[in-house]
Amino acid sequence: MLELPPLSLYIHIPWCVKKCPYCDFNSHEVQSSLPEADYVETLCQDFDRDYAFCEGRSIQSIFIGGGTPSLFAAKSFEKLLLHIQAGATLSSECEITLEANPGTAEAEKFSGYRAAGINRLSIGIQSFNDLQLQNLGRIHSANESKRAIDYARRAGFENFNLDLMHGLPGQKEADALDDLKSVIDFEPIHISWYQLTIEPNTVFYARPPTLPSEDVLNTLEEAGLTLLQDSGYQRYEVSAFAKQGCHSRHNLNYWEFGDYIGIGAGAHGKITLLETGNGPDTIVRTLKHRQPNHYLRSCINHDLKHIEISEDDRALEFLLNALRSRHGFTESMFQARTGLSFSVIGKKVEYLIVRRLLQKQEGRISASDKGYRLLNNLLQEFL
Repeated sequence: MLELPPLSLYIHIPWCVKKCPYCDFNSHEVQSSLPEADYVETLCQDFDRDYAFCEGRSIQSIFIGGGTPSLFAAKSFEKLLLHIQAGATLSSECEITLEANPGTAEAEKFSGYRAAGINRLSIGIQSFNDLQLQNLGRIHSANESKRAIDYARRAGFENFNLDLMHGLPGQKEADALDDLKSVIDFEPIHISWYQLTIEPNTVFYARPPTLPSEDVLNTLEEAGLTLLQDSGYQRYEVSAFAKQGCHSRHNLNYWEFGDYIGIGAGAHGKITLLETGNGPDTIVRTLKHRQPNHYLRSCINHDLKHIEISEDDRALEFLLNALRSRHGFTESMFQARTGLSFSVIGKKVEYLIVRRLLQKQEGRISASDKGYRLLNNLLQEFL
């Protein structure tokens, strides 16, 4: 039987100054002026419509991603958050994160974000090497990254994440570790350290750069993980590291197959609907138009796409998320979040424990160290 999991909210701002050659997110370069006011008004309508399926449920976290959300003025987010708070209940410790590009960072703007109710920033550093930043198509410099971190602290953001990439074109192991040491020196409570991957429908996919070899990447990852651990950061997901007790609630809700409302161009959502006499318990995906102009029109026309997740897909999606987390999952969590008996996956789990790709400790099932190193292979076992 399904149970209602925690509920989060994702808000997508689809515009950026310049599309990065590795980016496969739904982002669109600003061509002229932004329809900021119209977009915020549409987000309010979008939220009202989706929250109607979740009425009475408390929102545990909000994440404003993009694109480049820091293109928008603080007053826009203040209006949006006030609208959300007027129509929904936010938990007393609701985590509200905004992604910020150092190239659009301003001291006054960051202070305005904090005053608007945003209590966490995720700053896209990516590298402290100016040549690498140019190769990645970033609009900021290393000095602008340092300035953005200073602005965040002066604005009162004690809780912020720094995004850093490795495995960059032509990058040597020593250079990547220097980048990581520089990030650690700023003492953020959360670091996202992830390897550059070449995705379809990107400039890098059409014209692939030369990347470090697998041997170099493996050695680098081992050294980087040791450095992070020695610096007091706990790895709780493939690329997420946090000081004790400072995990991102929003990230964890994804990995634990929680519910989330997704509003904005191209946003996805996942909502659990319990039986009300009109039908059985179910889980649905919501999907919004990717193109900003189409999205603005679709909300006016109440054009919303709902896709029911089949029972087979529920089990698979749960595992694809939960096994990325170092915390793993319990049998009771699997049953509550999917509405399925654990016996559906029990034999496969036992087989993978024997192969030492999974482990079971204190009732929690998670990837072993070996399984985590071979995570893609492990996940393939459930496909």
